[in-house]
Amino acid sequence: MKSYLFGVALFCVVLAAGCAHKPSVVSDPASSAAAPPAQQVMAAPKAEPSPPPSPEVSVKAVSGNLDDYQDIEDPDKGKEVEKVTIADPLEPFNRAMFQFNDKLYFWFLKPVAQGYSKVVPEPARVGVSNFYTNLSFPIRFVNSLLQANFAGAASELGRFIINTVWGIGGLLDPAASKEIDLKKQPADFGQTLGIYGVGQGFYIHWPLLGPSSPRDTVGIVGDIFLYPSIYLGPWEVWAGSRVYERFNDTSLRIGDYEALKEAAIDPYVAVRDAYVQYRLNMVKHKGGPPPPGVKGLLENN
Repeated sequence: MKSYLFGVALFCVVLAAGCAHKPSVVSDPASSAAAPPAQQVMAAPKAEPSPPPSPEVSVKAVSGNLDDYQDIEDPDKGKEVEKVTIADPLEPFNRAMFQFNDKLYFWFLKPVAQGYSKVVPEPARVGVSNFYTNLSFPIRFVNSLLQANFAGAASELGRFIINTVWGIGGLLDPAASKEIDLKKQPADFGQTLGIYGVGQGFYIHWPLLGPSSPRDTVGIVGDIFLYPSIYLGPWEVWAGSRVYERFNDTSLRIGDYEALKEAAIDPYVAVRDAYVQYRLNMVKHKGGPPPPGVKGLLENN
């Protein structure tokens, strides 16, 4: 009996000792404040990346900026660019005439014009150019009337009177001053035919005259009869006057044709395209200066 009680007592002592080493579930307030809970000791989980915005939101966010630059990025959207072309069935002949005129310019016309410019000062040569422009007034005046461009005809008439009286026979151009501001009206019979619906036809490059077309060739012939110098004497006088006018104009434009040739891959095509564009602009918009480098080749009055 004593041994049984002793065994029970020993078992209780061992059980009590094991319970003393077990951590207490309920801690005092001080220990609770000092030691953070297990959830706080663990590292916070890494934040999930936010999902990308939906396509609708992205387009909406960007569309405002695109609207600001829409006109700048594509100002000609919806407009068709007109491609100007002309038939050239006589290209072998035209190229031969182009080479002839090219050699004539570099071997004869340019050297003579350079010598002329060394003898005659530039103000005098500008005066000669003004004189011939004033002399060809009937061509521009009559064709402006034929085109029903009455404002242009009135401007030409005013220019002729002012430049003849106050411009010393046309040597000066006071009508083009800022105070009067009467500009030269580019008009010829070839342009008049085009405005009345006559097609340009195919391309022709004439010796001495340069680029042209059947319509503009007829126009050149028609304008001859409006040029006053043709009635001043034999045709040699008119021809000599025109040759001198060409020399004088060339002396004021030396370097333009050379720049055109240097910039062009094919100078023949460059001159042809410049001529077609210039004549189209003359017919559709009634005027406009010819492209640089071909002014002397394209203007006939």
